[in-house]
Amino acid sequence: MKGLAIVAKDKEIYAILLRKNYAGRGPNFFTPGEFSQQLGLLAHPKGKIVKRHRHKLVKREIFRTQEVLVVLAGRIRVDLYDDAGAKLKTVLLGAGDTILLARGGHTVTVLADARIIEVKQGPYAGFDDKEFF
Repeated sequence: MKGLAIVAKDKEIYAILLRKNYAGRGPNFFTPGEFSQQLGLLAHPKGKIVKRHRHKLVKREIFRTQEVLVVLAGRIRVDLYDDAGAKLKTVLLGAGDTILLARGGHTVTVLADARIIEVKQGPYAGFDDKEFF
């Protein structure tokens, strides 16, 4: 679908790229149900009301940190690597683009002054949270 790209290797999803021009309607979730981060786009018409609700306390086990970057302004390059450290792909993101980094490794290079929202699971594990390669 236009505006949506999945980077995969051996049937494993490494990243999901959602461009600002994605044209889907309604609530669309792009991640499999077992992902620890759920990425979706809620495209609702004027007047839509999401019923009052809250999220229940549910114990979850998370083994893999997944990260979402939302580029608000600027331009970045993301180099994606598989679990063994081999380069898979390079993607360019601009204002309004979003990427979910599901597995493997990544490098982010800022190409133009950028403002980026980053969302990932907490709590932050400090030194144990990242492995540099």
